[in-house]
Amino acid sequence: MTRVRHENSDRMTRRSFLKETATAVAAGWFAGRQTAMSAPATGWQIGCYTRPWAACEYGEAFDAIAEAGFKYIGFSGIKSATKRVIAPATPLEEAAKMGEEARKRGLQIPNAYGGAFASDRSVKDGVESLRRMIDNCAAAGVWSMMVGSLGNEKTYDNHCKAIAEVCGYAAQKKVGIVLKPHGGLTSPGPLLRKACDAVRHKNFSVMYDPGNICFYSDGKVDPVEDAAVLDGIVSGMCVKDYQHPKNVAVTPGTGQVKFPALMARLAKGGFTHGPLIIETLAPGDPAQLIREARKSRLFVEQLVTGAR
Repeated sequence: MTRVRHENSDRMTRRSFLKETATAVAAGWFAGRQTAMSAPATGWQIGCYTRPWAACEYGEAFDAIAEAGFKYIGFSGIKSATKRVIAPATPLEEAAKMGEEARKRGLQIPNAYGGAFASDRSVKDGVESLRRMIDNCAAAGVWSMMVGSLGNEKTYDNHCKAIAEVCGYAAQKKVGIVLKPHGGLTSPGPLLRKACDAVRHKNFSVMYDPGNICFYSDGKVDPVEDAAVLDGIVSGMCVKDYQHPKNVAVTPGTGQVKFPALMARLAKGGFTHGPLIIETLAPGDPAQLIREARKSRLFVEQLVTGAR
């Protein structure tokens, strides 16, 4: 089993990184990324996740996101049996209903976070859990499903093998699979790169999250520098800011993430279009959340205009 270590014990040298990247390019394994998704081939899809309304019913969250002027929504936390809009355990009919409810409000769905998937005992367990989530995303009309955990060092290989096994199935369903930096073995950037190298499929890519890079490093890792190891594998971003110490309940543009420099670095590495979905906002009452959501939308719109 390949042993994957944390940042402090497994630093990649510039020479080794360039060598590994060159090998991957020569193999062509990440060429044509995003081909499975229903996402447009150009342009930015600026959206908002349901997470700021995690204590609310889905209707309130969907209505608020539409009222804030968004055309795209990310499915994540919500008041439900699974604590998600959709999850592997969500009945297929309910997943389809959630997609219809979003579209009734003029919202398309670039991404859904379904929580952890079970691959601790066997690859088969992971495959079954992932396939259920893929089916639910397809039923709802979601373009990509997000993975937020690769288990621990003992179960890491099973997780990566399970993802690799379902990538083709997801592609047939026109659902991409994206990995979010979420602590443990999924961040910072070198560990995201290792996961993509392990799965080695064009339908698996990174949904970068600069706020989490800061959060899980206690503010010590700059996402702009971290993104330098991600050339060619980023297909979207969870737009999340950070304030020290340990606060991501922040409206984008008001924290320490240097978004203009980050967008420039990601663009240099090939991220020139795709979903930009705001994940967190400064907390407040319902009216305040809508104001913060609108403010964040305008911030991201200005951000991508400046990046052209």
